[in-house]
Amino acid sequence: MSSRTRALLVSSVLVVALLITAALAPLPFSLAYPGSTADVLGEHKGKPVITISGTPTRKTTGQLRMVAIVATGPDVPVRLGDIVKGWFATDEAVMPRDSVYPVGKNSREVSEHNAAQMKESQDTAVQAALGHLHKSPKDVRIKLNMADIGGPSAGLLFSLGIIDKLDGDGAGHDLTGGRKISGTGTITADGKVGPVGGVPLKVQAAGRDGASVFLVPKQQCSDARATAPDGVRLVPVTTLTGALDALKSLRAGKNVPAC
Repeated sequence: MSSRTRALLVSSVLVVALLITAALAPLPFSLAYPGSTADVLGEHKGKPVITISGTPTRKTTGQLRMVAIVATGPDVPVRLGDIVKGWFATDEAVMPRDSVYPVGKNSREVSEHNAAQMKESQDTAVQAALGHLHKSPKDVRIKLNMADIGGPSAGLLFSLGIIDKLDGDGAGHDLTGGRKISGTGTITADGKVGPVGGVPLKVQAAGRDGASVFLVPKQQCSDARATAPDGVRLVPVTTLTGALDALKSLRAGKNVPAC
């Protein structure tokens, strides 16, 4: 065997070894999938999601469904084969692990961080809803039961649910018009709607669970369009007031902004 042939053989063996190592080595990514949805006007695990005391509430129809994604945990290894498969799948997303889990190195720490984010999001959603209705938190007490689904992305839906239970569209009508409405978006105390992660997966979860309308932060319209199931109408929103106006127009059969 010539020296050139030996060199090529050794090089080939090294390349194969490197490829095998790369295929088996864990990489800093997570795989995400469409998660659960939950009606904020209804119950979660046998308890009302929104409980209001100190003021009369109204009976609602239809649904306002918050959505979530699920992802491989921060301590679950993701390898090259998983990533290649995820890139070509429409119901999976490959995401940098740091973007999914910016805080926490294991499942327990992540769960604690997500629960704290959800609690902060719920408190802000209450402020936004009561501020819109010009009601004082001293007179209206609101409890939200959704602590086991973490993150801030349900803020908009919580605010809409509170407003629907207290005031509807202001004229005695349901915000939903009897539909299954879904959506996502953070909320600030003054009612601004912000972007969230996993929109392409969340719109799939909404369609899977029967939603006909999906409220999406306006700057993420293109993400939602890429995977929106047939029959799901995408409505862009930037503020709580804008979302309420869109729902009122939908119920009345008027023109509504679209992605």
